[in-house]
Amino acid sequence: MKIWIYVLLFGSLGMISCTADNEPDVEEPAKEVIDTDTAFTKTITFDSEDGLEMTVDQYHVKLDKPVIILCHQAGWSRGEYQEIAVTLNELGYNCIALDQRSGNAVNGVTNQTAANAKAEGKGQTFLDAEQDIRAAITKFSEAYKQNVILWGSSYSSSLVLKIAAVNDKVDKVFSFSPGEYLPGVSMANTVKQLDKPSFLTSSRSEAGQTKAIFDNIKSTHKLHFVPKGAGRHGSSALWSTEADNAEYWIAVKAFLAD
Repeated sequence: MKIWIYVLLFGSLGMISCTADNEPDVEEPAKEVIDTDTAFTKTITFDSEDGLEMTVDQYHVKLDKPVIILCHQAGWSRGEYQEIAVTLNELGYNCIALDQRSGNAVNGVTNQTAANAKAEGKGQTFLDAEQDIRAAITKFSEAYKQNVILWGSSYSSSLVLKIAAVNDKVDKVFSFSPGEYLPGVSMANTVKQLDKPSFLTSSRSEAGQTKAIFDNIKSTHKLHFVPKGAGRHGSSALWSTEADNAEYWIAVKAFLAD
């Protein structure tokens, strides 16, 4: 027989359970697990492959949601994705917006990774930034325990295609305004190895150079989106201030869901 004894502990009423010798203890049921995986946005740092400290904005929704790694265009920073990442969050995607070492600033956000690279005398070419993207893939595929979606803009749109072609931690790739931007690298040849879902787009005037790369992609699950309007170079085509942003968003959302 179980007897409850009520005692006063530190000004509050408590209970002590005593079990009589002739009755065995009954195991209490397991407590319900409380989900503490809540949404947040924060700026964090970690090391690139060569030890350079990188800065990224982590737009977290939930651990079991897909992860998109967002890479900015030339001369810019993770600030390119302030608005875009929020929309992607609303669609159910975790986002990691990078400061690569090749860049500067945009939307009032200074590229801290580039500043660190300059201070340490490290190379800041487009190709030098490839290791920063690879480091982010490694870190966040491990953190979220899943493969990632890779997304690039301008010079980084070429880098993400190059990386996705050989990196088994990448499941899908989005490339905004790719081109032959990488010295010594033929993107048209590189993407012949790319056998993953691939979304390529650009401004209307850049459609020709995008198609030259798109046509060589090995994957049959691919889309080349050309806007009806003039569009814009890079991922900033999705900014709400851009006249043709709705066109791009429709295409992006459809390919994400595909």
